[in-house]
Amino acid sequence: MNEILPSPFALILVTIMNNPRDMEIARLLGWYRIPLRSAPKVISVDYLAFYQTSPFGKRKWQIEYIAAVLGHELTSRAELLKDELDHPHAHQEYYKIQIGPLIPLPNPIPAKKWRRITFFYTTGEYLNQANTINDLIIKSEERRILWESLRERANQNQTYLSRETLDFDLSQEVLAGLLGFSQIKKDQ
Repeated sequence: MNEILPSPFALILVTIMNNPRDMEIARLLGWYRIPLRSAPKVISVDYLAFYQTSPFGKRKWQIEYIAAVLGHELTSRAELLKDELDHPHAHQEYYKIQIGPLIPLPNPIPAKKWRRITFFYTTGEYLNQANTINDLIIKSEERRILWESLRERANQNQTYLSRETLDFDLSQEVLAGLLGFSQIKKDQ
């Protein structure tokens, strides 16, 4: 494998890859889409990690690929998927995240206990050492550092106005919600 894995300090957004067609779009066209209405707080990250859902068959419920983020823009679904102009969400806004080539992980990261997840953040250090999806979850004592890194990145990219990122003390529960950890659902 010639591709270089993320540095320990890389910011990574774990995303949902709902079907093989979207993986092919990412691979061939170099972009991934996120509906604005359900987008995470900060999308200015270094890498996306793609969590594959049940339509991937034997390759479901795992992360096999990551990709470097090259930039992003806001557009409509109709502009992204011109063959789906009649889709019910055709005129809704989406982030189009430009990405580099898909980088296969040396070992896929499976979900042992979890199946349904939403977007959440992690770091290169966690990704490079993970054996399961659970290993990607930032420990509570390190969440503040991650949140501050994401705030700084948002300010650098002018994604949010500085008044929206005021400095105040957040509880662990609020911090977990902002980082996407409270949205991960365990299987019954």
